[in-house]
Amino acid sequence: MKLMKGKNSKKRTQCHFCINKEKQIDFKDNEGLRRFTSSYMKIQPRKRSGLCAKHQRQIARAIKQARIAGLLAFVPK
Repeated sequence: MKLMKGKNSKKRTQCHFCINKEKQIDFKDNEGLRRFTSSYMKIQPRKRSGLCAKHQRQIARAIKQARIAGLLAFVPK
């Protein structure tokens, strides 16, 4: 975890999956994937989601798989 220097610095959040030691990200877990999408069903960036690069790539892949399988929407209703 890196700390930024300066007067407007904030502590960086740790990755949700690294903290909970979850091995696999499942594309069938709708509620888990919705946590990492915006209200417009866009994939949230790393800065907002707080994930590490490895898990951000896995989340993006899982969200795309869920969209193609019809489990998540491409656009909001």
